[in-house]
Formats: sequence, structure tokens, C-alpha cells
Amino acid sequence: MSGESWSDRLFGGLRKTSERLSENLAGIVTRAKLDDAQLDDIEDALILSDLGPRAAARIRERLADERFERGLDEQTIKQAVAEEIAAILRPVAKPLDIVAFPRPQVILVIGVNGSGKTTTIAKLAHLFQEQDYGVMLAAGDTFRAAAIGQLAVWADRLGVPVVRGPEGGDPASIVFDAVKAATAQGIDALIVDTAGRLQNKRELMDELAKIRRVLGRLNPEAPHDVVLVLDATNGQNALQQIEIFKEVANVSGLIMTKLDGTARGGVLVAAAEQYGLPIHAIGVGEKIDDLRPFDPDLVARVIAGVA
Repeated sequence: MSGESWSDRLFGGLRKTSERLSENLAGIVTRAKLDDAQLDDIEDALILSDLGPRAAARIRERLADERFERGLDEQTIKQAVAEEIAAILRPVAKPLDIVAFPRPQVILVIGVNGSGKTTTIAKLAHLFQEQDYGVMLAAGDTFRAAAIGQLAVWADRLGVPVVRGPEGGDPASIVFDAVKAATAQGIDALIVDTAGRLQNKRELMDELAKIRRVLGRLNPEAPHDVVLVLDATNGQNALQQIEIFKEVANVSGLIMTKLDGTARGGVLVAAAEQYGLPIHAIGVGEKIDDLRPFDPDLVARVIAGVA
């Protein structure tokens, strides 16, 4: 519905995640006083909800410290869970700001094929346009002709320039041309699509290293950001992707997509607790304006089901 607010879409998108947490917590609290057995059950329920063992242990400790003497119902647990999730998420909630000088700010966007990487680039470009920044796209994923074509289509829809080359072309050469063009045109943000194949980590690492070398000749500060796009429906597998891409690409921040319609949105909390990487934005839909900066308190309340 066009009249839906962003928070409405977030509630709708994360409903399956909060319902899963509710199902896992249901029936646990049956005694007047919180004891170790109940704490164990709650911790297990949180892990089953994809919040990860570290976050679950942290929430368990918080509940144990509270020493609820007056009895504990499911809503009280959820409120405590929401508060602790927010405490985990607040330190990593950092919008992707355009601050580089000289311009452009070069943002490499990485992620496995199928994560929604190319669509996320378009949504990110739109987000910057809303802030009156000039944007250019670079089709650095030359491994797939479809990726080049898709990025060009989005660039046309958004009315932004795109630098592209042939399928199988040299990504570093395309990035070089894009930086030169963006500099000449006074562009604020240059968003670069990169290959998402992980079958050969060494090949990807070499490709990204070459891009970095080329960028360094034009601007020693570039790339200013290396943003990893994660698909929330992958659950705990998303954590493995962070591990691998941290190794091959020096990831500086995350964007989580496809939070709508998944019961695994709790992985956002697990990622924050385990890696502490900035979470720049989250996506809850297919529309161009369905990517928004990450609001930790709102997300915490929605996941816990107390919003």
C-alpha cells in the first residue's frame, strides 16, 4: 500500500521473525520465579530464533541479573530481550554518510550472487539522491553480462550515469574510468558493483586487490567504503559470508536485505554481536525506497515483538 510508512513495512517485513521468537518462547515461563532451568530454555529459544549464541548468552545474563522476584510473563521477557537487542545494535547503527574530500566517495559493494547486491546498489543510489547527492554507478561485476545489463537498466531509471565495459572485461579498468569520469563531473558518490563469486577466493581477492591498487593511484583514500550486502534469508550462513569477505575484501560495513518475509531476521543481531561491523541500512521490500538507514531501537522492538 502506498500509504504505508517505513515502520509499517518494517513491522510487516519482520513479522515472521518476531512470530518465530514468540513461538520459541511460548510456554517457557510457568513458575513464579525465574530459575536456571527457565534461563536455559530462554537462551535456547533465542539461539533457535537466529540471534546467535553470543547474543543469547548476553540476554540470559541480563535476565539473570534482573532477578525477577515477582514472577515473569512472556511480555516481560520480550521487553528485556528488546532492550538488550537494542544495546547490541546501537553501537553498530551507522548511516553511510558522504563525507569524502575530495569527491567522489568511492563505495565498493560486494556480496554473493543472489544476495540482492545489484538491486541494493540502485536503492542506495536512490537514498543518496534523496539527500541531493550526485551519484554515478560502475559495473565492475564483468563476470556476468546480466549484472552489467541490470545495473544499466537501474541507472537509466534513476537518471544517473553508469560506466560499463564488455562482459569479461577488466574490472579495475572500469573502476579507473569511472573515478576519472566521476571526478570530472563533480559526482559525490561513486557506487561500484563487484563480482560476487566465492568459488575461487584467491581469484576474487586478486581482483579486489587490483581494484584497490588502481584506486590508490587516483585517490589514496579510496575505496572509502567496502559494503557487504547480506541476504537475511540465509540465516546463520550470512555469518560465514561475513567471515570470508572480511578476509578477502576488508569489509567496512554491512547492508542486510530481504528482511521482509523471513523468520531469520535475528541474524542481524548475531552479526552485530559477533563482528561489530557498522550496519548502514536494511531492506524490507522490492520497491526502490525500501532501503533505509538502520534504526536499532525500532528493529529491536520489532524483532522482540513488543513494538
